[in-house]
Amino acid sequence: MSEVTDVAIIYKHDHEPAKREALKLEKWLLHRGLKVFAKQMEGVAPSCSNGDNQQGLNNTQIKWVVVLGGDGTLLGAVRQFGRTGTPILGVNLGGLGFLTAIPLERLYPCMELMLEGGLHSEDRIMLGTKVSREGKEVYSFEVLNDIVVNKRTLARIIDLDVYINGEFLTTFRADGLIVSTPTGSTAYNLSAGGPILYPTMESFILTPICPFTLTNRPILVPDSADITIKMRKKTDETVVLTFDGQVGFEINYKDEIKVSKAKCKVRLLRPPDYSFFDILRNKLMWGGATYNSTTDKQD
Repeated sequence: MSEVTDVAIIYKHDHEPAKREALKLEKWLLHRGLKVFAKQMEGVAPSCSNGDNQQGLNNTQIKWVVVLGGDGTLLGAVRQFGRTGTPILGVNLGGLGFLTAIPLERLYPCMELMLEGGLHSEDRIMLGTKVSREGKEVYSFEVLNDIVVNKRTLARIIDLDVYINGEFLTTFRADGLIVSTPTGSTAYNLSAGGPILYPTMESFILTPICPFTLTNRPILVPDSADITIKMRKKTDETVVLTFDGQVGFEINYKDEIKVSKAKCKVRLLRPPDYSFFDILRNKLMWGGATYNSTTDKQD
């Protein structure tokens, strides 16, 4: 019979402030009579087979997950809890965070809202990726942000043939290729010059990294698309497929990388006053005039 845990607290690996805040939050929740599980997010191994397991949480039903750290910690938590549809609240303990959008000073007001059912939820699509080798599936993974194909050697060009629903799109000749969700559009995709998408949109972005031909530009495709990526040329250098920048898998010549929308979605919790555009202005330090909503004039 499954146990029930009200709140799982996941905090940043080897980060004393995160551990300290996790212990404070655990006491706060226990004082309210809730069942709590606190776990440090372990360091990520360079490679992993078919996702992460919920270590220490077998046969446990969880109502909410609270993540204390940064976007990397939340992505690790998503690998463990995202597939189950468990609502996740991300609390930012510093740094550039688009997923962990709640500042620490708002933690406890947001916790009160969460327990009262006053937080809103956003469903985010995920990427499902499968690698086939000689006709057999050898690896599969699901991610919230992105998958990236590139050579382990820096500044080395790779030729990647890309097909959409079986139709040839183009050969990207670049340092690599990013396939991103709207949630991941503000991650590596943004650094590589890709567009920013509203996170609840349902489409994918293909963004070449430093393309050799400047006419190779980012392209958006619907989330119904099946994307296939193949290496055009054999190489003696190591080619790596990375997932959310945290987990990696080595790719061989003639391997087929198939990317499509995952069956599950991730559910993120937001306070009622959450605004993605406020996050963009603050995180990207966008300036500009403010407007009076009643007169529609510049202040």
